[in-house]
Amino acid sequence: MSSQSSKEALKRWLGTGLFVVALVVAAVVFREPLVTWFSGASSGSHGGTSGAAPGASHAHSAEIDHYTCPMHPSVKQASPGKCPICGMTLVPVTKDQLEDGIVMIDDARRQLIGVRTGPVIEGPMQRSLRAVGRVTYDESKLTDVTLKVGGFITKLLVSRTGQRVQAGQTLFSLYSPDLFAAQQDFLLASQGASTSFGSGGTPGRVEMLGRAARMRLRLLGLGDAELDALAKRGTPSESITFPSPASGFVIEKDVVEGASVQAGMRLFRIAALDKVWVEADVYEADLPHVHVGDAATVTLDYLPGQSYDAKVAYIYPFVDPTARTGKVRIELANKGLELRPGMYANVSLASNPVPRVQVPGSAVVYTGPRRLVFVDLGDGRFRPQEVHVGATADGMVEVLDGLKAGDRVATSGVFLIAAEARISTAAKYWDKAPDPAASASASTSGESSAAPVPEPRRTAPPSSPSPARAPRASATNAPSSKAAAPDIVWTCPMHPEVQLDKPGACPKCGMTLVPKPRGGAQ
Repeated sequence: MSSQSSKEALKRWLGTGLFVVALVVAAVVFREPLVTWFSGASSGSHGGTSGAAPGASHAHSAEIDHYTCPMHPSVKQASPGKCPICGMTLVPVTKDQLEDGIVMIDDARRQLIGVRTGPVIEGPMQRSLRAVGRVTYDESKLTDVTLKVGGFITKLLVSRTGQRVQAGQTLFSLYSPDLFAAQQDFLLASQGASTSFGSGGTPGRVEMLGRAARMRLRLLGLGDAELDALAKRGTPSESITFPSPASGFVIEKDVVEGASVQAGMRLFRIAALDKVWVEADVYEADLPHVHVGDAATVTLDYLPGQSYDAKVAYIYPFVDPTARTGKVRIELANKGLELRPGMYANVSLASNPVPRVQVPGSAVVYTGPRRLVFVDLGDGRFRPQEVHVGATADGMVEVLDGLKAGDRVATSGVFLIAAEARISTAAKYWDKAPDPAASASASTSGESSAAPVPEPRRTAPPSSPSPARAPRASATNAPSSKAAAPDIVWTCPMHPEVQLDKPGACPKCGMTLVPKPRGGAQ
């Protein structure tokens, strides 16, 4: 019986030994995956699977810089663990990701913050410009009524500005001594010519005098019909009527009845309104994009819902030195007289469509001198990409450099991605580049190459101790992280429960920590 028991014990010992050997072999073979798994790189708890998997695969080929929380990117720790805010398993951030500014956003957070993506397209873009214009007269259809002889206005038939006149309509009657004398000369020359012809005299000289007198009256403003009537009547007229030379509206009237007028004086200005001009003010920077023949649309507040389609007729070759704008002329038909000179108009200018690489305007983040978009790398990864933008039309922005057609970029929730990138990884896109002159000056002055401890915030919480109890820290007297005073702790003004033995940033909000006495009031 004892021999049987010994055999069973031996079998159990051998089985245990073989199991232990198998565990050792498995540990040796699968050492690297097990280490990665226990370090938290492949953690999927609390919905972090989709956001952590890319980081885990990248961690095999890059060194881990720190661990952070997918929901609270301000949390940074040197070792894996749980988020002190929400308890979510921390995910690793590699140094390559930190350098490239890649942001990890899992599916749960994408739905929470409303992140949407869209493709970069290459298609026709029609550059549109908006300008303010003013309706004015067609300068080619302005007519002035002037006199070639002095005299007195005996009767004024068109006496109001804005009155409509037709070509040939009598405007006024004029008495002029010079014109009366010229009529007498014309009649004498005409009578002398008929007398000479009747007596058999030579008609040459007398005929020449008659033609000269007729030409003089014509040059003074009388027409052939009036001259024929004068010759038929046989007596000079004291008052001569003057007709309108064109049809239109009287826009200027510089005479009244009974006034004395001089030769060359302008009495009326008549404008035809069957066609008007719209002169639009275009900013100096936009003038190179406007060309003669470009399509234009004109709308007026006076006529809501109605628009006029036209084309750019002329671009003036000068710029207003005060407003820094140039004028663009648009010609419009005005048969119904709806467009009245002096009205303000809204002008939309559109250039010819040209194929351009473009993204939605909501995808571009403006960070001072830089323009950023976030490229979707897949698996919840977004990389900031600096771009150069051009024209804007219909909510789309032209991309001159930095993207190509087919790339995918974030189109909504972009500012939240940018905020996380600034907090966690992509600070280089917002921080200013170091001044080379300042760096050279510091190196030649013999100062230490170690970066000084940044000065803490001067704005302390209401319960912070007085300056006498908590001396002001500066770049020269702030205690270093290795030799902090034993009676000083560093805390966050927004999160007083955070207390560290060295200066730095708050692990919750990123605010610079401030010093306070150890054990002091919160």
